[in-house]
Amino acid sequence: MSRQNYVFTSESVSEGHPDKVCDRISDAVLDALIAEEPNARVACETFATSSMVVIGGEVGLSNAERLKDYMGRIPQIARDCIKDIGYEQEKFHWNTCHVLNFLHEQSAHIAQGVDRDGAGDQGIMFGYAVDETPELMPAPIQYAHAILRRTAEARKSGAEPTLRPDAKSQLSVRYEDGKPVEVTSIVLSTQHALESQTSDDIRAIVEPYIREVLPSGWITDKTEWWVNPTGTFVIGGPDGDAGLTGRKIIVDTYGGAAPHGGGAFSGKDPTKVDRSAAYAARYLAKNVVAAGLAKRCTLQISYAIGVAKPLSIYVDTHGTGVVPDDVIERVVAQSMDLTPRGIRTHLGLNKPIYARTSAYGHFGREPEADGGFSWERTDLAETLKKAV
Repeated sequence: MSRQNYVFTSESVSEGHPDKVCDRISDAVLDALIAEEPNARVACETFATSSMVVIGGEVGLSNAERLKDYMGRIPQIARDCIKDIGYEQEKFHWNTCHVLNFLHEQSAHIAQGVDRDGAGDQGIMFGYAVDETPELMPAPIQYAHAILRRTAEARKSGAEPTLRPDAKSQLSVRYEDGKPVEVTSIVLSTQHALESQTSDDIRAIVEPYIREVLPSGWITDKTEWWVNPTGTFVIGGPDGDAGLTGRKIIVDTYGGAAPHGGGAFSGKDPTKVDRSAAYAARYLAKNVVAAGLAKRCTLQISYAIGVAKPLSIYVDTHGTGVVPDDVIERVVAQSMDLTPRGIRTHLGLNKPIYARTSAYGHFGREPEADGGFSWERTDLAETLKKAV
């Protein structure tokens, strides 16, 4: 039987974190290519350091001349991302940093399997949902994201002009009888403009926003606060620490509360099951919980490169299911086409909807009218109920 009383911790990072800058650029490159051609192939990686951004990987369009023209747009795409995030530092400025583009055409050996509607790679993907928040996400990661998203809004609106883009949050949440009840510690390190600003000064700025987004009563007299615990944090972003696409996969998913297959998401087109099947697994797990079939659900799917049909589907409801787990496995397999093409069609993934996923989590977000975060819909819940 699983523990019911414990403390669990998750962290998040802001859009200005060096790794997230890289995720954003990689996904913006993907969006631009998919906007050009819905079936574009993209596997884009970005590296950022002081005054420099390096982009590489594989891309493919059906027309080689159009692809060649597109390559000239890459540096401006990167600069636009950096500008939107808010970097105008002396050693990392959107208008002056060097952008090197080493993208090349997709390998024909990889393309041959995908062109037959097979998976773009082998691998295992996990989805997870739990009923402890309205979004059916683990509370520690959901609220760690919310803190950084809210402070970023305050920074970008001009309400807090001394905050800067780079930041990290961490929440330790105490569970009682399996439900989150209070925050035992809050950690927030945020870049700021002035050397003279102390940790107390920064806490005075951010504390109202933290209290705004956390559930009422979760912050108590016993909650420990650690705001900029090392002191001054003026040098930040890629000038302070190099960044790389795909290094925040736990931040992107469930904050460590659920297994991870190991594959990153950003910069990959939806023929790559690292991304699309992880979205499908979340969609199915969320709908299982939304249907009332379980309070908590972990779902695994596995694939082989060039093979369309998933090799296996595994469901674990951690003892919370109202029917046996093997029944739910059978029902979810029947309710959705889990071939790579079937996933892309069902969730509408061949659209430029990816740059917005690059910060504050790929899951626990609101589905959007243009198809963004379609995997967060619960439109399959009634189908699953009836099937069971």
